[in-house]
Amino acid sequence: MRAARLIKMVLLLQSRPAMTAAELARELEVSERTVTRDAQALSEAGVPVYADRGRGGGYRLVGGYRTRLTGLARGEAEALFLSGVPGALREMGLEDAASAARLKVSAALLPSLRDASRTAAQRFHLDAPNWFAEPGTPPLLPAVADAVWDDRGITARYRGREAGVEVERELEPYGLVLKAGVWYLCARVAETFRVYRVDRFTAVEAREERFARDAEFDLPGFWEERAAQFARSILRDEVVVRLSAEGVRALPHAVDPVAARDALASAGPPDPAGRVTVTLGVESQEVAHAQLTALGPEAEILSPPALRARFTEDAARLRGLYEG
Repeated sequence: MRAARLIKMVLLLQSRPAMTAAELARELEVSERTVTRDAQALSEAGVPVYADRGRGGGYRLVGGYRTRLTGLARGEAEALFLSGVPGALREMGLEDAASAARLKVSAALLPSLRDASRTAAQRFHLDAPNWFAEPGTPPLLPAVADAVWDDRGITARYRGREAGVEVERELEPYGLVLKAGVWYLCARVAETFRVYRVDRFTAVEAREERFARDAEFDLPGFWEERAAQFARSILRDEVVVRLSAEGVRALPHAVDPVAARDALASAGPPDPAGRVTVTLGVESQEVAHAQLTALGPEAEILSPPALRARFTEDAARLRGLYEG
């Protein structure tokens, strides 16, 4: 533990002109007294750490000292490619590996480039969770992530949609996907690839043996295909809608994008008034009412009759409100 901390201290000092004891203590998560002892230990080991005394003092390396301990470990290199998703790294338990990797890269850069990570972080940030939803970290996510990295099979207990029903599965965990704040595991079970919500795992145990990963498996492509299949699977009803040009533009923002894309792709040519009639897949008439209400006068419901009658009633009520 101390050896790793001493290496990190050298890398920190190599990546910056100087650092105060308080700054080092914060980065290393130790006390300032421990920083003083570590600096003394490095000096005794031949690392030229110089302490500037006084109010504005601190620690720095002298004589252009450069450590050769900047080689990335495999885990650090892999974590570095995920460093643009800090929340996801933290939830998977990879924050320390990514921090060490960024520090090693920074230490190896020319002095004029060492602020690159800071300037990039101030310009680009990915916030994955949905609006108005409190993100939650599944407690077993780090264990699942470890198995994914190591290609280790897992024995998992999984809670189904029905309350109180759990099943046990032997899984080969291929990849993790973070979608709208929810973690999903793409895994192979009995030669079939399936998707599991990580927050529904109630127990995860990694097995000793590693599985042979299918070199042809493409995680982004697999997820895109399954996401589209899921979106279509819940569209169990249909409505016929006549849309204005503005309604056509707004439809993908009001309903499921996959449903909107399918509906508009199969639509006929516009009528003389520029309106387009589409058959739209919906989850239910209740959901369709809530979604299509957002289009206001840019959408006319043609069928089913019950849904058209409901919109007719809405229109009458609105007219009464604004004419009263």
